[in-house]
Amino acid sequence: MTGLSSDSASAGLLRTALVRQLVAAGTIRDERVAAAFEAVPRHVFVPHAPLDVAYADDVVPMKKNQAGVVTSSVSQPSIVALMLQQAAIRPGDRVLEIGSGGYNAALLRELAGAGGAVTSVDIDPEVTDRARESLDEAGYGDVTVVRSDGAFGVPECAPYDRIVVTVTAWDIAGAWLRQLRPGGRIVVPLRMRGQTRAIAFDLVGDHLESRSTTACGFVSMQGAGADYERRVPLQDGGLIFDEDQEGDPHPPYDVLTLPGVQTWSGVEVHREEPLLDLYLWLASTLPGYCVLAGPEWPWVAAVATEDSLAYLASRGGGDDVHVELGCSGHGPQAGQLIDHMLDQVQTWRRRRPVFQVHASDAVLPQGFHIARRHSYITVRWVE
Repeated sequence: MTGLSSDSASAGLLRTALVRQLVAAGTIRDERVAAAFEAVPRHVFVPHAPLDVAYADDVVPMKKNQAGVVTSSVSQPSIVALMLQQAAIRPGDRVLEIGSGGYNAALLRELAGAGGAVTSVDIDPEVTDRARESLDEAGYGDVTVVRSDGAFGVPECAPYDRIVVTVTAWDIAGAWLRQLRPGGRIVVPLRMRGQTRAIAFDLVGDHLESRSTTACGFVSMQGAGADYERRVPLQDGGLIFDEDQEGDPHPPYDVLTLPGVQTWSGVEVHREEPLLDLYLWLASTLPGYCVLAGPEWPWVAAVATEDSLAYLASRGGGDDVHVELGCSGHGPQAGQLIDHMLDQVQTWRRRRPVFQVHASDAVLPQGFHIARRHSYITVRWVE
């Protein structure tokens, strides 16, 4: 390390330690992704963070709005690694990044190689200015940074072999499909029924078909692609509906204070098992599906009517590592809602979802359809 400053030497050691941590955890499984993480100096893209923070496996917030909501961040390395592997970027690929910041664009540039090209777009001039400065400092001056609304892509640099979206999207913008090469891939954190999944879609003919998914969280998209979840306040909590559920009924403000009933399903799951697939299954089979959130319910699958509410519950299972799923409810129709929810819990049997995206005027395949402004997301379930 002759000639390196002490800070640069420390950064290199911390960067190597982070890569080893991600490899040991099974997060990084691709040698090219590991090499990209080893090459890109993350601390340059978070200049106000201490080195140990810059190389921790955690998100680094960079900007908040007046309400204190984070609008720009440098994403958690483990999530970045998972999405890069979903994208499967090849040497020579032309890549569009929606949502800038610099760090991910540098990783994309490493993966695309000398024959490739990377364009990064963001709606916020502060973000693009910071990205441009950091990329130049880190030696990635050939990454194109564009200040524009990402919902419209960057047509002047199209077509793209890969599009990587690093903000939560509610819809698949038509411009992204038009600017993606036939057979190309888009990886997008897609918001559906209260949960966000990074989904790798391939362009097959005139529609997208999913290849892989992983749970994730990102700041929300701004501009033309912004979404606005419908939130219904309750005493001691609140309900979250998707924007397309505008006509769905909701119970009165005091529903959670009404006498409650509870029933158990006999279905046990590991207490560390993610239940996102079960929640999406419930969303695709139960009218009135929503999410209950509040001090006692950080994020719980629920079903609502105009006078009642039922929601998923759990209790200790037959051993120390399992829990039994059940359902609690309030209101005159609570018993009926509980029965319907538990029927679906017992039917689920750990099916997994696959996704397609079609244009809003297309003939849709069988499945559960989620309407968006420019498209329909279709969810099908396979064993």
